Amino acid sequence: MQIGKLKLKSNLILAPMAGITDLPFRMLNRKFGCELAFTEMINARSLSSNNKKALFMLTTKRGDRPLGTQLVGSEVEYIHKAIEKLHKYKFDVIDFNAACPERKVIRKGEGAFLLKDPKKLKRILKIIVENSGAPVTVKIRTGWDKSSVKAREIALHAEDAGIDGLFIHGRTKSQGHSGEVDYRSIKEVKDSLKIPVFGSGDIFSAQLAKKMLDETGCDGVAVARGALGNPWIFNEISAFLEDGRAMERPGIDKIINTMREHLDSCIAYHGAKDGVLIFRKFFAWYTKGFDNVRALRVRAFSAKTKSGMLGVMGELRNL
Repeated sequence: MQIGKLKLKSNLILAPMAGITDLPFRMLNRKFGCELAFTEMINARSLSSNNKKALFMLTTKRGDRPLGTQLVGSEVEYIHKAIEKLHKYKFDVIDFNAACPERKVIRKGEGAFLLKDPKKLKRILKIIVENSGAPVTVKIRTGWDKSSVKAREIALHAEDAGIDGLFIHGRTKSQGHSGEVDYRSIKEVKDSLKIPVFGSGDIFSAQLAKKMLDETGCDGVAVARGALGNPWIFNEISAFLEDGRAMERPGIDKIINTMREHLDSCIAYHGAKDGVLIFRKFFAWYTKGFDNVRALRVRAFSAKTKSGMLGVMGELRNL
């Protein structure tokens, strides 16, 4: 697998997720088989003005490689400045977001809004390609809504801009994260491009990852929500693709130990108070599917200290 000059051993990628793919989350997923990961989505205008939160999201450390970052924006001036800011970080890939369906992003003409104007998207991508010094990718959706599924047209404009790879979520902006994944449109994009194409959408298991690859012919998959509370998914997919072997789900002790490791790294990175608050949402994801867990989740979402959160975790064995 190769994206521009970046050579990869795995075609399984941890997708950028706002509020999720911080340094602790990336390092945990790398431990369980993730190779290429991305930072959270970063606003180009915020980065160009040295916004502290934006700069903090670029934090990395030894072992957090290969690493990509993802920009979102629509104003050429700020995108150009943001790219200049990124030069000193030497990211392995720079991805541009033309897929985010969130209202606060759309109303600024960013994210999936650019699907309405493939030519403008092409101009933006060309600027990034000409100034980045690193491989450039873009993430798109199949279209704005079911009446304007134009993934192939959008993808061809993006390829003409000189990008090195393309991620496509198999839903329209209007669908958000609900409804069926449009494998046919992803296949149409893959068949039309010469650059690597990565499928995204509902990669919640090894079987669904294989379905994406089989039905679309795409070069790889981008795992997003499927990794929430489930960092083992990368090893599970790899084993299934290699020999059809279905790995056993981790037992309660492994889940609790992983949760503790994640909590510790959140605290080390974000601080004692914020680390616990940020980990709360992950508690819900780690315990998805557990029986009689509702009361513990309520307590976890009230926990304010490390000891308080650890106390709740310890009670998972009693369910």
